[in-house]
Amino acid sequence: MKNKGDIFEVEITDIGNDGEGIGKIDGYTLFIKDAVIGDVVKAKIMKAKKNYAYAHLEEVVKRSEYRVEAKCPIARQCGGCQLQNMSYERELLYKQNKVRNNIVRLGGFDAKFVDSIMKPIIGMDEPWEYRNKAQFPVGCDKNGNVVTGFYAGRTHSIIPTTACHIGVKENEEIMEIIRSHMEENKIAPYDEVSGKGLVRHVLIRKGFTSGEIMVCLVINYRAGAGSAKKAGNDGASVEYIAAQKGLVEKLSKVKGMTSISVSINTEKTNVIMGLEIHTIYGKDTISDTLCGLEFEISPLSFFQVNPVQTKKLYEQAIEYAGLTGKETVWDLYCGIGTITLSMAKAAGRVYGIEVIPEAIEDAKRNALRNGITNAEFYCGKAEEVLPKFYDKKRSVAGSTSDGAELRPDVIVVDPPRKGCDAVCLETMLKMQPERIVYVSCDSATLARDLRILADGGYELKAVRPCDMFPWTVHVETVVQLSKGNINKGSSERSDAVKAGDFGVISGYSKGNKAPETTNVKIDFSLENLDLSELRGKATYEQIKDYVREQTGFRVSALYISQVKRKCGLEVGESYNKPKSEDSKQPQCTPEKEEAIMQALRHYGVI
Repeated sequence: MKNKGDIFEVEITDIGNDGEGIGKIDGYTLFIKDAVIGDVVKAKIMKAKKNYAYAHLEEVVKRSEYRVEAKCPIARQCGGCQLQNMSYERELLYKQNKVRNNIVRLGGFDAKFVDSIMKPIIGMDEPWEYRNKAQFPVGCDKNGNVVTGFYAGRTHSIIPTTACHIGVKENEEIMEIIRSHMEENKIAPYDEVSGKGLVRHVLIRKGFTSGEIMVCLVINYRAGAGSAKKAGNDGASVEYIAAQKGLVEKLSKVKGMTSISVSINTEKTNVIMGLEIHTIYGKDTISDTLCGLEFEISPLSFFQVNPVQTKKLYEQAIEYAGLTGKETVWDLYCGIGTITLSMAKAAGRVYGIEVIPEAIEDAKRNALRNGITNAEFYCGKAEEVLPKFYDKKRSVAGSTSDGAELRPDVIVVDPPRKGCDAVCLETMLKMQPERIVYVSCDSATLARDLRILADGGYELKAVRPCDMFPWTVHVETVVQLSKGNINKGSSERSDAVKAGDFGVISGYSKGNKAPETTNVKIDFSLENLDLSELRGKATYEQIKDYVREQTGFRVSALYISQVKRKCGLEVGESYNKPKSEDSKQPQCTPEKEEAIMQALRHYGVI
């Protein structure tokens, strides 16, 4: 075991799930943030465990061929872009491997089989200024000056900036207008500790095809020189922002400005947006076009943040659906209906399910806006709506019915990071669609769900990652599954992760001058690392240590068990039970819940 404070020179031979460099000293594993695969670095151990340690990058002794200068001057401090010091070509390799290795390791699929169905990752030709949405926290520096920017990794400390290289150019102009206006008019930012102050966050959205821009200021309703007391509950207090010596007038001069609003959020929470929205300039929404359809976007709407890659992702999903114009399609977790309506153009009938009422209303409006009449939407949790719908139709039609609603041709799922609920997966297997298209934003939970579907009789036909978030560790994946006997190779469980050749990576070539695809040998492997203590399982003490190291929070076993239950993970009977029927249990705060989730993802538990 190594000790805290020890400094070692080590070669970085691998990349972790969070983008950290991985090196080994006599079989002892070091996780080093900001180190790039191929680097030789000096690193100082900050926290040591029996078989591994977290270390701080002290010096790059020898630069990797994949190391590049980060475009953003605050990339290392900001928690947004973890991979800006790695070449984009190598980043795509990392993401391709991340998806592949999770499916093999966590899903238990045979490595050779997975290699045979893996398609090349869809990269971006221009991986900058791609985000159509930005949320800037507002606060004060140590001298009391108003600052806006982004949170440092795993903290709520604001790194001051008004610009972002992955956001649109207009962000900088808008944020400087708001920051300077607050300074000039002595408008206090919200303080998380005291609960006082007015402006909490600024949301900016832009329609890439329409050019329309939306600004929404998130405000603490009861702050602002007593304005709320005078206004009562009629919403008039929002005029406090609008009346501040021409803020709206200044913002309205920004090219493309279409909507300015305020969101009321008085809760002590890390949730950014409040549900109460008041428009103070222009329209309530902006519009954008995706896959030939026009969508209305409100401040609360979920709309993919990278429209360029979203189009490619959805086109791949539609291809995997294999639509001919007659099919019945269910779209679970449908949001505002982007995938649903895109498939409606090529299907006979489509049904969408979404838990957020506002999103369902947006979906219905978007259907009308685009003249689509073969789409229906249901509000509720997919794991509740789908089973009820299935049971109702089955009781009416009889157990032998193969009606279109009871036995759809295609089911599409695009769940949040936690993946599909077990009840939802069970119902999908009962409905026996010919094809399932799984769109995932977390390859770990994707792998878990693919194993369940494969064990239920579905064969993996194709897996294709898509880089929706360049310079970050996140990657989207779309998977095609087909009903039928499970291929022998697909059901064999593999205990080892082996690297292989993935052939090509599409949509990216160095300098954008080479052919569209480039043959690439994968040299990223976890098979030589002893990560049994870190990946796929973790003790409560390991989770506690990780959370404290990364965030400073102290979390109890009770909190960890509560979060694990939410993720559908098994928890011992002694956990999460009150001592008596009348006793009240403390509940994990949202901040600590997110920190525990980060730990579970880090160890590959979810």
